Amino acid sequence: MNIFLWILQAALAALFALSGLGKAFQPKDKVIVKAPALADYSPPMIRFIGGAELAGALGLILPAALGVATPLTPTAALGLGVMMLLGARVHLRRGETPGVAVTLVLFLLAAVLCWGRFGPYSW
Repeated sequence: MNIFLWILQAALAALFALSGLGKAFQPKDKVIVKAPALADYSPPMIRFIGGAELAGALGLILPAALGVATPLTPTAALGLGVMMLLGARVHLRRGETPGVAVTLVLFLLAAVLCWGRFGPYSW
């Protein structure tokens, strides 16, 4: 199970890092092409969301890999899960059913990771 959780951590970290880099460093026009749900948000808010995704991605890997402050790994998963619930709400309001599905799947994956690392497979 520990290997599965590491694979899940790496996959989620890669996904959120790529998503966060796009939101944090690209102009709003380019971000909206890939994420139309962010059209109503200001550029600083989009950058903040991207920064939070980047911080979450780092939090999924670095504490566990370095063996320092390991409770930060499931805490990062919890934070990313909350972000996904909020994202699902935005997609739901906009009537974007595929967006709701994707964010809920990411929420479930983050919840599994959070459960595993806070619970029976913690360090």
